Amino acid sequence: MEDHKTVYKEETCELLAELETSLLELEDTPERMELIDQVFRSMHTIKGSGAMFGFENIATFTHEIETVYDLVRDGKIPVSKKLIDLTLAACDLIKAMVGGESANESEEIKIVRFFQELIPVSETVSKADAPDIFIGTGEDEFLYRIRFRPDADIFHTGTNPLLLLEDIRTLGTCEIVLHQSRVPPLRELDPESCYLYWDILLNTAAGINAIRDMFIFVEDKCHLDIEPIEISDSSNPGFRDKKIGEILVERGDISPKDVAEVLSGQRRMGEMLVEKNLIDPETLASALTEQRHIREADQRRQNMVSASSIRVSAEKLDTLMNLMGELVTVQARLSRKASLAEDSELNAVAEEVDRLCAELRDNTMDMRMLPVGSTFRKFRRLIHDLSTELGKEVNVTTGGEETELDKTVLEQISDPLIHIIRNSLDHGIELPAVRAAKGKPRQGTICLEAEHSGSDVHIRISDDGAGIDPDSVLAKAVEKGLVPPESAFSEKEIFSFLFMPGFSTARQVTGVSGRGVGMDVVKRRIESLRGSVDIRSEKDRGTTVTLRLPLTLAIAEGLLVQVGEGEYVLPLLSVEECMELSRGDAEKARRQNLIPFRGEIISYISLREYFGAGGKSPDMERVVVMENRGCRVGIGVDRIVGQHQTVIKSLGKFYRNIKSMSGATILGDGSVALILDVEQIVQSMQKKAER
Repeated sequence: MEDHKTVYKEETCELLAELETSLLELEDTPERMELIDQVFRSMHTIKGSGAMFGFENIATFTHEIETVYDLVRDGKIPVSKKLIDLTLAACDLIKAMVGGESANESEEIKIVRFFQELIPVSETVSKADAPDIFIGTGEDEFLYRIRFRPDADIFHTGTNPLLLLEDIRTLGTCEIVLHQSRVPPLRELDPESCYLYWDILLNTAAGINAIRDMFIFVEDKCHLDIEPIEISDSSNPGFRDKKIGEILVERGDISPKDVAEVLSGQRRMGEMLVEKNLIDPETLASALTEQRHIREADQRRQNMVSASSIRVSAEKLDTLMNLMGELVTVQARLSRKASLAEDSELNAVAEEVDRLCAELRDNTMDMRMLPVGSTFRKFRRLIHDLSTELGKEVNVTTGGEETELDKTVLEQISDPLIHIIRNSLDHGIELPAVRAAKGKPRQGTICLEAEHSGSDVHIRISDDGAGIDPDSVLAKAVEKGLVPPESAFSEKEIFSFLFMPGFSTARQVTGVSGRGVGMDVVKRRIESLRGSVDIRSEKDRGTTVTLRLPLTLAIAEGLLVQVGEGEYVLPLLSVEECMELSRGDAEKARRQNLIPFRGEIISYISLREYFGAGGKSPDMERVVVMENRGCRVGIGVDRIVGQHQTVIKSLGKFYRNIKSMSGATILGDGSVALILDVEQIVQSMQKKAER
């Protein structure tokens, strides 16, 4: 039971996260019925599972919320901001209950009372007088054909199918036919397996959603068909009873070909089908029951398709990735030994191991990759609550939610994103009256975007607020003694002051920001992930903060190159093409820092010159053309070794100030190759050129 409780807590936390996203979307689009249904189903799942695993306080509390949203589904209660805020507060309370925090009974009673106040008086009276068992009136009722076929291992989840059938009876009048054809001989029977299944003919006005809700806890452990059947008018001239063969074919119990063969006989259809062992007696009884209930109708079949998945702990994924990294290193050693041995059989084995290792690496990486959208959705609640606290109106837009990042990177950027968003809300977005006076819409906008850029992912947080005034930032830097008065700085250099510890342009400290620790934390955390932060702002137009992050912190594809006696790795995803330069052209390129490439002139950086490498330069220099921030740059090297699976190792604190290196990797011969940060190299060369 403890294991089941742990799973319930994990799934409830996931449901609450999805629930918050649905509620915030519902606040913007209250007319979307699918969102209302989603909120109701989430609450229903939390309530039912809570009661099953001993969380009675959660089940009782959630029941009141579920009641209100049931009325919202029926259009008897409108979706309002008060309802959304109240439900979000309830989600926070449920999260606390799941976490095992001591119950705040006064808060629970207050929220329940508010929900009860939303229920119309007429609904309260009618529910109090309603009988436990539904008795149909015949008005607005529909006939449904239900086939409930549980999986053999359904008992392992603690589910009793008979209780579900009893619940179905509460929705209306129904007939249930039991199927026993799957029951094996006694010597083969497993007492822990379910071999029975049922056909149900239900006449109800509750609707198909209410029927599906009855099976919500077992929908992944059964095959479920629910089909509405329209009742034809017998006064219609074209009316006729539906034949047994038609019903059986429609339900998929028999093929049209089998029906055609049996029709050649003169006896009754059902008897002949049973006699030929094409169907069993229970199936025939079920079809006869349906024949008594329906007339000519057009039907549709809806299949419940469940995705197969397995929950794996993050620690196991981390262990798998570490082992994968060691395997890649060993594979590199094997490939090197095979190439030196000049043994064709050993080379063939090494190539096969290389192929399998690459596939295993890609699959391991895919398991760790998560869409950025899951992180973006968490911040919608933060923006909703903070904007309400600050009295501001804010709209949230997102882009590139499908962009994937390594799980570890996503976990590490949560705090930096919170700091940036809080600054955007407090310092960036103005109050509605101020925005109106500036000719802006009263509602501000915060946009969260993500996109791939070579071997990196760029995450942008932008707003259309007041922007950052460079003069104010520079004046604050002078006031703090960071720079001498009357110093000349570029706008980018001025904005870099914002990342200094204790630096803040806020006139007063608030509960949201103003102490000068936020952007300092952002810079340190992002740089620890081998990333960078960039700020661009325009006064009264808004601010954009861009985070440049590596796709993964573990393994990446690289291009191994040599410069002098040193070996280096360039990120392969950023490589566009390789070309050659003669000694004369290379010397000319070094003087001008430019080379021609496919009809255009691009920047050129010689790594031999950049690192001050000794020895004689080659007669023919190789140039690796790479993409950097939307522009091409040529990187001059002595020799291109080839593609290399790079297991990224940290350089340690001693090398933390060396910006041109993002890490190191171990080669097949045991030597170390440095992984180059091309963007930092380009930036350092630009600063050198400016000086």
